[in-house]
Amino acid sequence: MAQLRCDLFAAGAQRIAEELIGTTLLVDGVGGVLVELEIYDQSDPASHSYRGLTVRNASMFGPPGRAYVYRSYGIHWCLNFVCSEPGQASAILVRALEPTRGIEQMIERRGTNDPLKLCAGPGRICQAMAITGEHDGLPLDRPPFELLARESEPEIFRSPRIGITRARERPWRVCLTGSRYLSRGPRRG
Repeated sequence: MAQLRCDLFAAGAQRIAEELIGTTLLVDGVGGVLVELEIYDQSDPASHSYRGLTVRNASMFGPPGRAYVYRSYGIHWCLNFVCSEPGQASAILVRALEPTRGIEQMIERRGTNDPLKLCAGPGRICQAMAITGEHDGLPLDRPPFELLARESEPEIFRSPRIGITRARERPWRVCLTGSRYLSRGPRRG
């Protein structure tokens, strides 16, 4: 599988989210196939970039093809892909993946051997793959990250995003149809 290049992300989150479903994300060789993503951009009141640049969201305003990692509720790390030119913040939140590599490490880190619960949710993904704030701002096309092209064209559906209170109706959740590894049920929009 070919490594995806960072310049792909300059097209913006809306344009590339569907292209990322079915790709393989690895961090230090641990990871799997992306099955659920959510789009956030600066016009979106649910986005960290909505109110402008801060110390916390600075990576979201940075070069495309970088990781934006932040703590959610002060507990869980969450991984996003920065997807726009500098100064025009948009990102894609990684919500779920199907674990395929380094599963034993994921089981140890997560404390569960249920494959459906290893990487179903942004916090679970980061725990399973040992992603922390130290990964914030790192390029996605260089170690420790690998983002590998998909091998076939998947069937995809969109639905409203989950776990937010503002702009919930937007169909900016992008999922692999039929995946058992989604963070929550399909709820097609």
